[in-house]
Amino acid sequence: MSIKVLWMRRIRILRRLLRKYRAMKKIDKHTYHSFYMRSKGNQFKNKYVLIEAIHKAKTEQKRGKDLTAQVEAKKGKKKTEPQKEKPQEKTKKGAEGKK
Repeated sequence: MSIKVLWMRRIRILRRLLRKYRAMKKIDKHTYHSFYMRSKGNQFKNKYVLIEAIHKAKTEQKRGKDLTAQVEAKKGKKKTEPQKEKPQEKTKKGAEGKK
C-alpha cells in the first residue's frame, strides 16, 4: 500500500474517534479542536495513543480545576476569619516604676 493510503486510513480513524468523543460529550469543543490539529500534525501514531492522550488531558484539566477551587476556598476562608488581636506586651517603663 502506498504511504498516502496508509496516512488517509490513519487520519480518518483518528478523526472519527474525535467526532465520537465530542458527540458523547467526553471532550468539549476546545479540546476537540486541539486534538484534531495535533492529529493532523502527526503527533499520534494510532488510536490507542490518542485515547491515552485524551485521558491524560482530562485528568490534567480536572486537577487544575480542583486546585483553583481550593485556592478560592482558602481565599474566602481568610476573608471571613476575624483578625486576631495580639496581646499587648508590658513596657519597660511600667516595670521600672514599681522599684
